Amino acid sequence: MFRRRQAGPKLTRGQALGLTPIRSPGLKEERLASGVVRLTYPVAVRPWTAALMRRFSQQEPAAMTGRLELDEMGTAVWDLIDGRRAVKRIVELFGEAYQVHPREAEVSVTRFVRELGRRGLVGLAEPSFAEGERG
Repeated sequence: MFRRRQAGPKLTRGQALGLTPIRSPGLKEERLASGVVRLTYPVAVRPWTAALMRRFSQQEPAAMTGRLELDEMGTAVWDLIDGRRAVKRIVELFGEAYQVHPREAEVSVTRFVRELGRRGLVGLAEPSFAEGERG
């Protein structure tokens, strides 16, 4: 029936914190008057969904977009994602800015980065790759 995607190799906590988040191309960032960020990004339509849309509407499905409006803390983390800083450094800076316990900062930032990755808004790269891309 349904096939589960093969999971990649599990990373240790230290390996995961050493990765560098990189913003995905193709997304649009809009800073609202309140200072928070709204991200607009393309959403992939699964082939079977596109086929249903074509069958019932007799036309090609329009490009779909998703929107995500970040809160103040999400915007702060987003601003720290520059393609050079590792997750560990982002956690440290976030913890200092919001004066939260290091473990709480780590949990919050890693969950947020994971959700951004799930939506395709960021990718994670080895530090040498991220530095090479910018250099």
